[in-house]
Amino acid sequence: MAIFAGVGISKNIDDPKQAGFEATTKAIEQMGGGKPDFTVAFSSVAFNQDQVVTGIREASNSAPGIGCSDAGAITADGPSTKSVAVMAIKSDQIEFTTGLGRDVKKNAKFAGRAVAEDVKTKTKKPLKTFIMLPDVLSGNGADIVRGILEELGQNFPVVGGAAGDDFLFEKTYEYCDGVVVSGAVAGAGLSGDFHFAMGVRHGWVPIGHPMKVTKSEGAVVYTLDNRPAVSIYEDYFGTKADELRKEPLARMAITYPLGIKIPDMEEYLIRDPITVDEKGAITCAAEIPEGSEIRLMIGSKEKAIEAAEEAAHKVMKDLQADKSAPKFVLMFNCIAREKLFAQKAKEEIDAVKKIIGADVPMLGFYTYGEQAPLGGETKRKNLIQSRFYNETMVLFVVGE
Repeated sequence: MAIFAGVGISKNIDDPKQAGFEATTKAIEQMGGGKPDFTVAFSSVAFNQDQVVTGIREASNSAPGIGCSDAGAITADGPSTKSVAVMAIKSDQIEFTTGLGRDVKKNAKFAGRAVAEDVKTKTKKPLKTFIMLPDVLSGNGADIVRGILEELGQNFPVVGGAAGDDFLFEKTYEYCDGVVVSGAVAGAGLSGDFHFAMGVRHGWVPIGHPMKVTKSEGAVVYTLDNRPAVSIYEDYFGTKADELRKEPLARMAITYPLGIKIPDMEEYLIRDPITVDEKGAITCAAEIPEGSEIRLMIGSKEKAIEAAEEAAHKVMKDLQADKSAPKFVLMFNCIAREKLFAQKAKEEIDAVKKIIGADVPMLGFYTYGEQAPLGGETKRKNLIQSRFYNETMVLFVVGE
């Protein structure tokens, strides 16, 4: 009984197929050789996506796998741009079952339900957890999560990150078993005899007064306390709405996003404001339900690193409770956090690596949204509440 994993990376921008092949070959070598049972891949959109995935399939001998385009890859060596990064996993303890849900734009919840149903009908053993890689440029990420939970159960532990496209916000790509699509959600269910833990932290703290969402629709917030939504920024910064329209609100949101208060918990779901219209309505990166209590949040590099350390300590504590040791880690980290750190993004990854272990294979990417249970709860089934986040760092660690 064993779990082996390895990570490889390539920056061979001139030959996308070879880049996929090289990254996978390196991952398999680090894994210990042989055919992997599963691959996870993240790639810059600077590469031809079909060719990258073809290279991965050839090198892995057509092993099952999922992946997506990214806004930067993450390995134990730090962040990487314009690269292809692959994790290869071999295990007689874990059964990996892949699936795909299409047409997020047409019906995001249905796409979530479809990927979960695809996996559920193919798996031979009860699912323990589910990895999702959705396109949220096409539809509501929170609805995709809801769709998955409708199929797998409301207290099922889901984890993942939304595909990126190098901070262009134009088009993302999702991969499943050699198929490359857009506007979809790729997924993998994990079954078998293994342990896992999740860590979820953001490090942003509330400032100013709480405000009520008095009118919203999906990701668009029209009014707060019956005033134009942009007033939450005008009150704090004294900046007029027309100035916020000239200087995209997304830039300010890197350090001053919005936080949705979670009822009966001292926790906030972070939402990235993207744009402001002529009437002061704010469009966010994900939904903010009408009636929610929200606060302006403030972030810093120091608090963000503290949050990453807390997430890492949390997963290690959970694994140790199971008398398990980490065998590989997947990191789903918001692109806004990478922008916050700028040239010091590696410090956050190093902080996690120091706690989980420098020799534990790590793969991740900078996302357009993250998915995980509130607080990283995976032990007490009745308390597991999987959600969609912004500006958050999520760790998924698997142990024997």
